[in-house]
Amino acid sequence: MSAANAIVGGMANAGSDTPARLRHLADGQAGVVSRQQAFAAGLSTDAIKWRVREGTWRQIHPGVYVVFTGPAARTASLWAALLYAGADAILSHHTAAELLGLTETSASLIHVTIPSTRKVIAPRGVAIHRSRQPAPRWRSAPGIPLHTMTEDTLIDLVNAAENLDEAIGWVTAAFARRQTTERWLRQEIAARSRVRYRDELDEVITLAAGGTHSVLEFRYDRDVERAHRLPPAARQVPFRKPDGSRGFRDRCYQQYGGLVVELDGKRYHAGEGQDRRRDNHAAAAGAATLRYDWNDVTRQACETAAQVFSALRERGYQGTLRRCSPCCRATAEMA
Repeated sequence: MSAANAIVGGMANAGSDTPARLRHLADGQAGVVSRQQAFAAGLSTDAIKWRVREGTWRQIHPGVYVVFTGPAARTASLWAALLYAGADAILSHHTAAELLGLTETSASLIHVTIPSTRKVIAPRGVAIHRSRQPAPRWRSAPGIPLHTMTEDTLIDLVNAAENLDEAIGWVTAAFARRQTTERWLRQEIAARSRVRYRDELDEVITLAAGGTHSVLEFRYDRDVERAHRLPPAARQVPFRKPDGSRGFRDRCYQQYGGLVVELDGKRYHAGEGQDRRRDNHAAAAGAATLRYDWNDVTRQACETAAQVFSALRERGYQGTLRRCSPCCRATAEMA
C-alpha cells in the first residue's frame, strides 16, 4: 500500500468524528500528528487513548502518533521524529542530506537539531543535536518535513565527519549535484564561529567549484597532479558516447594529445592493481586513456604521477616532474 493510500485509509478507519482540522494537518505530515496538535483540534486524552486502543492510531514516539493503519513510509518516520523533538526542531545532518538529494542512502538514525536552550531525550532511532544557530524556517516542498538548507547541512556534516576525506566527499558531492555555489558556501562558513577543517575547506571549495566532484578527484588533483607539478588537466570534459548520449571525462590533458585520466571511485580490490598498471603502462606509450582507483591515487600517488608524467612526455610535454617530498617515489618509478 502506498503512503498516500495508507493515509487515506487510516483516516477513514479513524472515523467521521475525527476533526477535519486534524485530518487536514495529518495529510500534510504524512499521516503523523502530535498529542499537542490533537488537543488543539479538540480531542481529549481519552479520545486519543481510545483510538490507540482500537488500533486506528499507533504511537511511534511518546506523544506522537500515526493516524492510519498499515506500514509507515519513510516520510512518516521523519515527521514523527521532528514532531517528537518539539518547538523549533529541524531535520539536519544526514537526514537533511537525504531530503536535499546530497545522498541516495538513508542513514539508520534520523538526525534532528534543536536549540541549545532545550534538552530532549533521543528516542530509539533518532539522534538529537543542539545548536546555537537559529534554524531557518524552510522546506523544499509541501509535505516535506522542515530541514536545514544545503549550506547549513554541509557545515553540520563537515563538523560531524570522521575524517577529512569524509568532509571532502560531502562538499564535492554538493557541487557535483549543483546544490550550492562557491559564494553561498563561503558566506555561510564565514558566518559560523565553529567550522571544522576551515583551512582545508578553502582549497576544497576552490577545486570543487572548478569541477572536482569526488574525494578521489580531489586527492588526484592535490596529491598526484599539484604535488608533483604536473600540468593542470581540464575537468569534467563532455564527450559523446557510442549510443549518442553525453558523458564526461574526469580529467583530460587536451593540449597533450587529449590524454584522458578516468578515476574509479570504488575501493581497491586485491589482484586488480597489477593488471591495471600494466594496461596503463601500455596506454602511456600510445593509447589515450589512463585509469586509476582509490589505491592508485592515495597509496601510490607518486607512482601514478610518474606514469601520468611519462604519458604526457610522450605527447610533447616539456616540463619536469617535481618530488613531492624527500621520500617521493615518483623518480624511482621513472628510473
